[in-house]
Amino acid sequence: MTAPASDIILERMMSLHPKIIDLTLDRVWRLLSALDHPERRLPPVIHIAGTNGKGSTQAMIRAGLEAAGSRVHAYTSPHLVRFHERIRLAGELISETDLTAFLDECEQANQGQGITYFEITTCAALLAFARVPADYTLLEVGLGGRLDATNVIDRPALTIITPVSLDHQQYLGETLAEIAREKAGIIKRGVPCIVGPQEDAALAVIEARAAELGAPVLAHGQHWHAWEERGRLIYQDETGLLDLPLPNLPGAHQIMNAGAALAALRHLGVAETAMEAAVTGARWPARMQRLRRGPLPDAAPGAELWLDGGHNPSAGEALAATLARMPERPTYLICGMLNTKDIGGYLRPLVPHTVRLHAVSIPGEKATLTAQETEAAARAAGMDCATAPSVADALGRIVAEAPSARVLICGSLYLAGTVLREND
Repeated sequence: MTAPASDIILERMMSLHPKIIDLTLDRVWRLLSALDHPERRLPPVIHIAGTNGKGSTQAMIRAGLEAAGSRVHAYTSPHLVRFHERIRLAGELISETDLTAFLDECEQANQGQGITYFEITTCAALLAFARVPADYTLLEVGLGGRLDATNVIDRPALTIITPVSLDHQQYLGETLAEIAREKAGIIKRGVPCIVGPQEDAALAVIEARAAELGAPVLAHGQHWHAWEERGRLIYQDETGLLDLPLPNLPGAHQIMNAGAALAALRHLGVAETAMEAAVTGARWPARMQRLRRGPLPDAAPGAELWLDGGHNPSAGEALAATLARMPERPTYLICGMLNTKDIGGYLRPLVPHTVRLHAVSIPGEKATLTAQETEAAARAAGMDCATAPSVADALGRIVAEAPSARVLICGSLYLAGTVLREND
């Protein structure tokens, strides 16, 4: 079968720069200039940075805005199955025809000059957003913030910084304060910034940067609060209190993501009638996603299958908290991770909730840890573990031992994407 035209262009774009990640804005500004600056013609932008929760927060904001009748562009990364997932135009995934046209226009304007894959595809997204009418643009940072390719909007309507934790230290800095400084790079002069729960070191950096730029801060614990009470989500700020259903996205950490989304919607003046839709209508694959249909569930009819793409220590802690709240059931992990991640920090919180971990390599990923390396790290963390040649093989071994087990496939969005493709 012939590959889609967009895949062929994307493959060429992978070869335009020797590094996958090279944080600077020079190449982006050059290409945007050649495209006649589409970033200056976008619908009002909500720019979202942070280590964890960016995607979930964006999904909830989009659900709320759309429930209020707004047309919403959205940009996120990475994709799980197809690149098209990264770009939503006025609420719909970008079509193959449109994606091919915008990628081709950017490739022609770039004239073969050096630029990273993320940079040129971000320019394509901005070009699409400038050409298609909408009411809002939701931009999720790819990595960091200050030098991220999305950080080209002079005057967004709002910025949001979700919880900051240690991740991507090789690019963003070794300490929490250094990483927070990169995330705070999206703050713009005079533009309000909603800040999710932060450790003191991160919050101090964010507040200092906002003060330098005269950007009002709406911080969790100071200007807004969100908590669970009697099976409901309670949100409160200076405007008043909201009593809402719990988020449909599983996990206690989604309470705080919902809080940031609700704070954003409040600031944007969205009617309270749309607030419930923000927390009950959001969809975000591979974040504690229950797998109910497809070859994998069919092969394990008595088991409970879950998929999660979290991959850093904070994600491990959030996942452990989620498992602790779920009905008691023997829980097995099928785990694959990249060699750039803190695998020990990710796995240690999960030890008390896990019967055994089955380690796999991530198919097609050069930076994958081998199954043997993941097994060694799991043993060092205190887990009973084994290796398997594939997710399907690991699942077969688990259900042979415990037919009604809870099975969590985890450790990487890239592994999650592989699972979703193969389980389609």
